Amino acid sequence: MSLILLQELCENPEFIVGGADRTDICQGALGDCWLLAAIASLTLHKETLARVVPNDQGFDRSYAGIFHFQFWQHNRWLDVVVDDRLPAVRNRLVLLHSASNNEFWSALLEKAYAKLNGSYESLKGGSTLEAMEDFTGGVGETYETKSAPTDLFNIMKKAYDRGSMMGCSIDITSSAESEAQTASGLVKGHAYSITGLEEVNYRGKKVKLIRIRNPWGQVEWNGAWSDESREWNVIDSSEKQRILQNSMDDGEFWMEFEDFKANYDKIEICNLTPDSLTDDTKRKWEVNMFEGNWIRGSTAGGCRNFIDTFWTNPQFKLTLLHADDNNDKCSVVIALMQKNRRALRKEGLDMQTIGFALYEVRETTDEDHLGKDFFRYNGSKARSKTYINVREISERFTLPPGNYLLVPTTFQPHDEADFIIRIFSEKAAGTMYDIYVWEYCLSISISFKQIGKMSSYELRIALKAAGMHLNTKLLQLLGLRFADENYDIDFDDYLTCIVRLENMFRVFQALDKSKTGQVNMNILQV
Repeated sequence: MSLILLQELCENPEFIVGGADRTDICQGALGDCWLLAAIASLTLHKETLARVVPNDQGFDRSYAGIFHFQFWQHNRWLDVVVDDRLPAVRNRLVLLHSASNNEFWSALLEKAYAKLNGSYESLKGGSTLEAMEDFTGGVGETYETKSAPTDLFNIMKKAYDRGSMMGCSIDITSSAESEAQTASGLVKGHAYSITGLEEVNYRGKKVKLIRIRNPWGQVEWNGAWSDESREWNVIDSSEKQRILQNSMDDGEFWMEFEDFKANYDKIEICNLTPDSLTDDTKRKWEVNMFEGNWIRGSTAGGCRNFIDTFWTNPQFKLTLLHADDNNDKCSVVIALMQKNRRALRKEGLDMQTIGFALYEVRETTDEDHLGKDFFRYNGSKARSKTYINVREISERFTLPPGNYLLVPTTFQPHDEADFIIRIFSEKAAGTMYDIYVWEYCLSISISFKQIGKMSSYELRIALKAAGMHLNTKLLQLLGLRFADENYDIDFDDYLTCIVRLENMFRVFQALDKSKTGQVNMNILQV
């Protein structure tokens, strides 16, 4: 396999031929069906597509050998530029390609997304919802078909009508089942895109149908309502023509919705706004966005199972002041996303298993006194349904007005990652950024001299007892510098830390008095 110039692959290369649509997406040798399913959904939304794939580029007189695409990353849009070389063998593309041999927008989009995430290799395996969010900046929701609301079809139809992007998949019980084909023509452990929902009159009753696309561009459902099934011969011919649209063996097919629920396990929906799909209310949402990180030895405390370190996780104070219109409660959507994990695969890292909990706190609570004892004796008011190793988890809650504490965590302590939190609320919510550790009651009857070591997670407590109040970034650096592989700090290193901090404080005090503006950075080195 080698990188080949597009002009060498065909005589008249085009960026887009006859408009970008879902038939331009045929999977190659790379296991990124999740991305291709998202791209197929993207083609159904022309305004969104035009932002991700700017159409003012091509092989005309101003062609410069580069193409650019835009992706949403951590609350901002990035422009990604790629050249005009694509992986090929014997002058044939081996990765994503169009059904038209001279059309290259989809292959170049895959290349740009691979660049965004570090490499083509980093795109192997993923969640369709992840790419959908990168195309829209939207908010994701997941439904399990076997435990979904009874009005699931209406929920999905409303999502489709609002311009939401949707995907689905069949679970596997072992790696041996991955991409195994069933007798009905469906593929397990494979990402599909949902491209339409309809209701038709069939033998005197309404039948709910769903249209699904396999990014392979082939291998389709062969049951009821498939392309050549006899059910189509019973409905009105004009209705049949409208729905089937000259259907062929292109990987896209219709199913009855009940068959869909029986065969598929998971539905992923990316909404362009946080509006609920279970009612007809359209709201104006207020958004707060925060960034943080879990650092081993200081702020990577793990889930509630690890009570001795759970309290050291990042904490965010959230105040819901006003109830929704025509309601006595507050609607809030909380989305926790870990950053840059796909690009870190080349370093042997992958998605952390993440979740969050929300605690109600009293208005009069002193923010310096929520520590381990608080979490030991108070249960969460709300939390993520599960801990899972995906890029983002989001949950929708309806809560009474009040003061809350949001605690995002990894499942295991000591697991590191950067993250962002997006909080959507109908009415403006008061927030306090990153209250990392609130005071924990330390028994001073036991000296450090007596025990010899202390946990690096308790460094903030010890320093506070010594009269030193540090910000979180400096605390994390101290933990990384002085903690051993077991996240302990021995007494000698603690004394060294104290001495160096005192020297640093003296320098800043002297600087503040002299106003010279000159600081010897060697003195400040910890």
